[in-house]
Amino acid sequence: MEMEYRTEKDSMGEVRVPAKAYYGGQSQRAAENLPVSGERMPLPVVYAVALIKGLAAEVNAGLGILPAPAAEAVSRAAREVVEGRHDDQFIVGVFQTGSGTSTNMNVNEVLANRANELLGKPLGGNDPVHPNDHVNRCQSSNDVIPSAIRIAARRILSERLVPALEGLRDALDAKAAEFSDVLKIGRTHLQDAVPVTLGQEFSGYACQVGHGIRRIRGVFPELEELPLGGTAVGTGLNAHPEFALRTIAEIGRSTGIPFRAAKNRFAEMGGQDPLVAASGAMKGVAASLMKIANDLRLMSSGPRCGIGEIGLPSLQPGSSIMPGKENPVVLEAAIQVAAQVIGNDVVVTLGGSLGILELNVMLPVMARNLLESAALLSSSASLMAGKCVKGIAPDRKRCAELVERSLAMVTPLAVRIGYDRAAELAHEAYRTGKTIRELLSEKEILPADEIAKLLDPQTMI
Repeated sequence: MEMEYRTEKDSMGEVRVPAKAYYGGQSQRAAENLPVSGERMPLPVVYAVALIKGLAAEVNAGLGILPAPAAEAVSRAAREVVEGRHDDQFIVGVFQTGSGTSTNMNVNEVLANRANELLGKPLGGNDPVHPNDHVNRCQSSNDVIPSAIRIAARRILSERLVPALEGLRDALDAKAAEFSDVLKIGRTHLQDAVPVTLGQEFSGYACQVGHGIRRIRGVFPELEELPLGGTAVGTGLNAHPEFALRTIAEIGRSTGIPFRAAKNRFAEMGGQDPLVAASGAMKGVAASLMKIANDLRLMSSGPRCGIGEIGLPSLQPGSSIMPGKENPVVLEAAIQVAAQVIGNDVVVTLGGSLGILELNVMLPVMARNLLESAALLSSSASLMAGKCVKGIAPDRKRCAELVERSLAMVTPLAVRIGYDRAAELAHEAYRTGKTIRELLSEKEILPADEIAKLLDPQTMI
């Protein structure tokens, strides 16, 4: 069946739009002009823009600058968007005008057309609700889009990422307690070092994740400052003097998050430091997860011809040619996620530096990368906790064997027989394949009871 179109007019002339589309001419132009990747603006940003628009309409009605019937229709349309009922109408790609104007207009047009439909009017007529004059009243893309990105980022960090990281931290903490009596050899420079417990290692991992949570929470106050009301350049031209405070208060009430007006709109529109800080905090989490994942891969390597101190849960076949092989797939996925997040942060950092004069022109890609990083880390942390960490089991026999064979067992002897003589014993043990304990006994360097006391791994941890 051939699609039907309607013809709309704007300041640049006529444009054809699908007859039943809620979006309008400006959205259509943006989609046609920049078919870069096929990737649309992330829906959490779209929902945040719609949230702003719906509440702004209610505030504007209360201020007497928007007719109540129009405001009610826009507010209802905005609620429908936030509920995900019109997702297919947001056709503008991520790689668009750097201010996000096309997305702002995409939302304006969808809300205006849906509001007019609710009021019994045809689509595309911009009457009685106009996308600019009514839906965008007291606003600009330049203050709405950075506000929406902050709202979307703040919500995904607190609603998804922090709970996922808390779950991973708790799983690691539980293993730290469970493995508190599992002695194993420590390693520095990938070489044998003095003993530790497996529990001590896991306590370090849990602490790293805990610090990451603290850093993520640390950016919340910055993300809660919204530049809404600054309009084009931060001065608030064409906005009612009470619009910003009232609308931001409603956003806070609606979300349960203490959003507040920016102390300085010029800083929050020309610069995007809070987004850079949030991305940086996630980069720190990514670095931690990459370290933890690599450690667990190393300790589980083998299972017979590697370190083999721990066993990971069996999840899936690991080779198309080697029967019985299993790979640490969850950990390898986590490492790839961490690499992607670190790469995303580079773009967000560059974006923050391109706040030229009164406006940043990297907002869409910053939003995309920031939200992708949060989503990827959330999923990865949950998978690490549920499908890997909770099922880890130690190989106690292997751990004890490696402790006994380690040349680092000579370390406590240094304070008893001197560093040089202890080093000679270590070299001889390496050449002969004997343990430090065996050499001490053979050479009768120390009494048996003292050897047993000095080489007791429990005293070294």
